[in-house]
Amino acid sequence: MANRHSGFLVGGTSPFGTRKAMPVYVESRVLDLDLIYLNGGRRGYLISIDPKVLTGLLNAKPVQCASVD
Repeated sequence: MANRHSGFLVGGTSPFGTRKAMPVYVESRVLDLDLIYLNGGRRGYLISIDPKVLTGLLNAKPVQCASVD
């Protein structure tokens, strides 16, 4: 399923360069961090970026999905 929609294998899915336009969601608290690491398009390949790139470049929608006890 991941490969069919994104063009990437499971475990190597990146929000950049997907086969089809897909919505991107980001946990809102991630946007408060200085730097995040995410998949760069293949298994085991991580890139570091400013999390604001997600909302600016990818139009990621902030969501609250994590629970803090």
